[in-house]
Amino acid sequence: MDFTDHCEKEAEGYLPPEPRFDFYLDCETPDSSEMTGAGGAKKGRKNSREAVHFLRCEGRVRYREKNRKGSENPENTEKVYTLCVSDPEDGYRDVEQEKRVAGAMRELMHTKPDENGAFSEVLDDEKLFDFLQSGIAVLEKYGTVHGSEAFRRFTVIPVPKVKVGVSVESGILDLSLTSTGISEKELLDVLQSYRQRKRFHKLSSGDFLDLAEDDQLTQISDFMQELDLNPEEVIRKSAKVPLYRALYIDRLLEEHEALYSSRDRVYRGIIRNFKTIRDSESEPPANLAGIMRPYQVLGFKWIRTLEEAGFGGILADEMGLGKTLQTISVLSYDYDGKNPGTKHPSLVVCPASLVYNWQEEFAKFAPEIRVVLITGGVAARRKALAAWDTTQVYIISYDLLKRNIAELSGKELFYVILDEAQYIKNAGAAVSKAVKVLNAGHRLALTGTPIENRLSELWSIFDFLMPGFLYSQKEFERRFGVPVTKNKDQEAMEKLKKMTSPFLMRRRKEDVLKDLPSKLEEVRYVPVSGEQQKLYDAEVLRLKNTILDGSMGNGKVKVLAELTKIREVCCDPSLLYEDYHGESSKREAAIGLIRQAMDGGHRMLLFSQFTSMLALLEEDLKAEGIPYYILTGSTSKEKRIRLVHQFNEGDVPVFLISLKAGGNGLNLTGADIVIHYDPWWNLSAQNQATDRTHRIGQTRQVTVYRLILKGTIEERILRLQEEKKDLADQVLSGESTSLASLSQEELLELLS
Repeated sequence: MDFTDHCEKEAEGYLPPEPRFDFYLDCETPDSSEMTGAGGAKKGRKNSREAVHFLRCEGRVRYREKNRKGSENPENTEKVYTLCVSDPEDGYRDVEQEKRVAGAMRELMHTKPDENGAFSEVLDDEKLFDFLQSGIAVLEKYGTVHGSEAFRRFTVIPVPKVKVGVSVESGILDLSLTSTGISEKELLDVLQSYRQRKRFHKLSSGDFLDLAEDDQLTQISDFMQELDLNPEEVIRKSAKVPLYRALYIDRLLEEHEALYSSRDRVYRGIIRNFKTIRDSESEPPANLAGIMRPYQVLGFKWIRTLEEAGFGGILADEMGLGKTLQTISVLSYDYDGKNPGTKHPSLVVCPASLVYNWQEEFAKFAPEIRVVLITGGVAARRKALAAWDTTQVYIISYDLLKRNIAELSGKELFYVILDEAQYIKNAGAAVSKAVKVLNAGHRLALTGTPIENRLSELWSIFDFLMPGFLYSQKEFERRFGVPVTKNKDQEAMEKLKKMTSPFLMRRRKEDVLKDLPSKLEEVRYVPVSGEQQKLYDAEVLRLKNTILDGSMGNGKVKVLAELTKIREVCCDPSLLYEDYHGESSKREAAIGLIRQAMDGGHRMLLFSQFTSMLALLEEDLKAEGIPYYILTGSTSKEKRIRLVHQFNEGDVPVFLISLKAGGNGLNLTGADIVIHYDPWWNLSAQNQATDRTHRIGQTRQVTVYRLILKGTIEERILRLQEEKKDLADQVLSGESTSLASLSQEELLELLS
């Protein structure tokens, strides 16, 4: 041993040995005998959550004895002292460390030691939980913790794994919550404690569950809340959920990874079918297989998947993508003997202007289906219904459905199909109420614009398809209407999309028709001057003053009427002033554009909201010797069909069409130019009109002109169309705006 080591060894003899601390914990609870059965096994004790506990903590310190020369005793004998009692008379004890440890015990127990050096404290469950969570860790920093048998009864354990069970019985989803290790009642109590934001839950065994950081409980709570479920009903296996929630539940379970789920064969089959629609064994009828495009075949399979599961859906393809053909292919499949459940007729409900279109489409694509129109007077309608047993598909207008609902509501239908389903966007309207009382095994809605102006329109369509799916109308407004439209709540928007997307198929032309010719759009601004400018300025000033002085009140109808007058002056002042004989800038520009298009060999559709404007243009075309057709709301259904065929098959260059009469159901691919004479508040209405020619069957590039009178309300409407289309874009990528949604500031901005 060198000199340095010798010195260090000699110094150790004069240093106090290292103290070793032990802490002895005991916990007594009144009536604790009730908590322990034979052999010390745990058992339940009534009112255990209200218990008072007497916690006792005694600290001791040990020193390994040294011989006279200061070296440690080779026999490793120790001296044990009780902290806070024994005086450190032996010079080799570490007094400062003992004081630090005694101080930590005093701070932890919030009391002074008794004459025996033990700390005692009366604790409720919450304080005992805190001690178990953090107090023991404090003591372990200084030494070894020993617990009596009574103390070891109280432990903090993780929340047992919870399993969500999903099964299908008689067309209803049965949900269950079970957990290994605790009973159904205790699982319910645990969830209740969590909902009350408690940090822990005490089991009847005396164990504590730490609820603060359990991700599983958070996900269970979210899962229940998303589905509006009462945990008690789910745990007791009395929660019944409509089958249409199956896909939404599947998405929620995928998002909540901490939840383990078990799913029965029927439920797994439903989910699998929707995830593998492209692999569906259903195929369109052979005579349509060569006609239908791949995306249309997918639409057919999607509708068939909905049908087999008993769900309703919205085929919301953009205009011109063949919603009618996809629907007919499904009915042809069903009535061709492939579906043994097809025993009753189906009913197609559509606008009156489309009744004959549907008849023609059936004759073209499925001539084998026996189709009967419900049209004409009372006698004709009775005769049509008398053929019930031999008819496979009935076609009726929305207006006649209202009048015949008493006869139809009592009959059993295979399918009810709503074409242009936005007709039932107002849930309180008579036509909406009428379609919802029809008795049908399957329901399908067809519309390119499920949302035209308000989110509630989507609710009304789903209320027809699957009542209750989007809750009550009042609850829908609370959950989605106000948060999405007023507060721009993205979380609410995502939830709505998550719920509706399995039942809503939406494709755009640019996504599925790679071979469709392009569409060019051009805004053609027309300058205004002279007498027309003066009349416009006068009308605008008058309406501004009326709005500002409040004499018009809040009547949007009156505002619309006044705005319409201003728009008429933009189109042609003679629409408003009978004795007007001055210039009409836009009217002249329209005739010039028609001549220019004809010189290039083009044929065109010209749309206007005002039939009186079409009449003026009709006069101009006659004066110019330009052949034309004209279609308005007063055109009969028979003539409408005839005009469409004549235009597509002939060479007449101009087709004048009122916006509302020609926005739906027309196939006018004979034209390659569209002229919108005047802008309408709702951009989707204009887009639908454009889609009369930019659709399947078109082989040429389509050019769309929008005539806008420069520096007028028309220019503001154009900007408003772009600003106000966000709502439908978010839900289903459409376009939307309406006068009813404008504030006073926005109305004044239109006039500025």
